Amino acid sequence: MRKRGLQTVTDLARQFEDVVYIGSDVGQGTMDDFREACPDRFFVEGISEQYVIGMAAGLAMNGFIPYVNTIATFLTRRCYEQIAVDMCMNNHPVRLYANGGGTVYAPLGPTHMAVDDIALMRALPNMTVIAPCDADEMERAIRASHDWKGPIYFRVARGGDAIVSKPEHDFAIGRALVFAEPEDLLLITTGVTLQVALGVAERLADLAIGVGIVHVPTIKPLDRDTLVPRLREARFVMTLEEHSTIGGLGSAIAALMAAGERHPRGVLRQLGIPDTFPDRFGRQENQFEYFGLDLDSVIRSALGFLKLDVAESVNGSGKKTR
Repeated sequence: MRKRGLQTVTDLARQFEDVVYIGSDVGQGTMDDFREACPDRFFVEGISEQYVIGMAAGLAMNGFIPYVNTIATFLTRRCYEQIAVDMCMNNHPVRLYANGGGTVYAPLGPTHMAVDDIALMRALPNMTVIAPCDADEMERAIRASHDWKGPIYFRVARGGDAIVSKPEHDFAIGRALVFAEPEDLLLITTGVTLQVALGVAERLADLAIGVGIVHVPTIKPLDRDTLVPRLREARFVMTLEEHSTIGGLGSAIAALMAAGERHPRGVLRQLGIPDTFPDRFGRQENQFEYFGLDLDSVIRSALGFLKLDVAESVNGSGKKTR
């Protein structure tokens, strides 16, 4: 995903003279194609994220569209004030291309795991937050970003993830995508957790349990027009994200339901990372298992969710009122 997205930025730079690349703490050779094609619009500024954001905002003030590329935790936590004041307060069209969203950098420990980035970026006025599910969707999202007014945060997963998006789902910023209509359970996902949700739906279909799936690549602005009708239909709603359960997709859906837009009997369960710093090193797959985000764990959570409501819905006659 990361490589495809950066290749698409290079394609945009060849097409549009206002596209600029700014790298910070990136590997040697990153974006060589861009540097060769557009040397006067290629910058690598080293480990100086606060400065890079100010530089990008200044370029945006002068008619450029900068794509800033570095590690997600450094891009969000280290220069939050500059993003808020220099970028968002002035609504400048800077694109933050954040490597390693979620637990991608688990081998490097908690300092490098961006499990709060969506919450941080959602809180900023004017900021758009996008988390594609695979490389194909990332390419579509980057191409759609050129003409978008205002700043964008791209949450970038690792490379090599399976392609699960569909060409007929032509990407539009701010639009959610319905992969299956809600039946017994509605799963709402963002980023790479769509891949898990599709596996859950396939496995539960064998148990005659119908699973609806809505993929939300744009967490902000939230697509109320797509989500609200599905939330009205679904009694069991589960959000799934590689992010803290505080401030991410689940919080956005909970707020939408609490605003009176939900089905009167609808219940919500959020699956994600609890209110803690990840305390284990290892691979991304290890983190998914540890936090209950892998396929088997989500299936157990879904079955427990459905069973719990049935058990608690026994009326006075002893009949189950699911």
